[in-house]
Amino acid sequence: MMAGHRPRKRFGQHFLRDQQVIDRIVAAIRPEPGQAIVEIGPGEGVLTRPVIERTGQLDVVELDRDLAATLADRLGQPKGLTVHQADALKFDFASLAGGGKLRVIGNLPYNISTPLIFHLLAQAEVISDMLFMLQKEVVDRLVASPGSSAYGRLSVMASLYCEMDWLFDVPPQAFKPPPKVDSAIIRMVPKPLSDSDRALLPALEQLVRTSFGQRRKTLRKSLKGLVDDECFETAGVDPTARPETLSLNQFKTLARTRNPETGNRKP
Repeated sequence: MMAGHRPRKRFGQHFLRDQQVIDRIVAAIRPEPGQAIVEIGPGEGVLTRPVIERTGQLDVVELDRDLAATLADRLGQPKGLTVHQADALKFDFASLAGGGKLRVIGNLPYNISTPLIFHLLAQAEVISDMLFMLQKEVVDRLVASPGSSAYGRLSVMASLYCEMDWLFDVPPQAFKPPPKVDSAIIRMVPKPLSDSDRALLPALEQLVRTSFGQRRKTLRKSLKGLVDDECFETAGVDPTARPETLSLNQFKTLARTRNPETGNRKP
């Protein structure tokens, strides 16, 4: 048994220790032999071990050089384990798909969870499902509905790409060291995007990013130069509304009224 790794604050490391929680997460993952699974942030391998025992193969992406170098030894050098010492924010997950679909799991570092989710959404076409432990606040934002304080850019774009299911909460005492926040487990299942949705993406992403970048302003003010009153009227969207009141479909309708490159309404 190797000595425990000292958690590093700069990597946002909190290691799961509660065996009941670990068992519950593995049961939610339902790993099966031969599945192509990649784990982000395996840490000391508490999820890695039971998953690879069931699948026989597993890729893991770990930024911490010490953890990446010692993981295989910690687990008894299991066959089928491939360790990628890399930054998940820059990692090409599609390179592991091999023409098929990946399953992605992990206890995501809380300090990079939102940009990491956006990085994965951009590669959603090669992902069959994702199951993550995240800060509860982030899960709340992912599943938030229009009109709630948690609703924002992450809510809109995640709902475009995925069906989401909040599975269960995890208390701070399940970790060492305990984080100062509650955690939660979420399952995200990518949806196939239509050709029209793919064509709409640049305009939609710009509208959502810009409007929520100034969420206290009305849409007319935050989207000035991108959307004029004629576009708002055509889309049936109130220009005096604030972005957190618009549904994904309303954002999509608004995006369709303008040219993604010029910001002008389509003829």
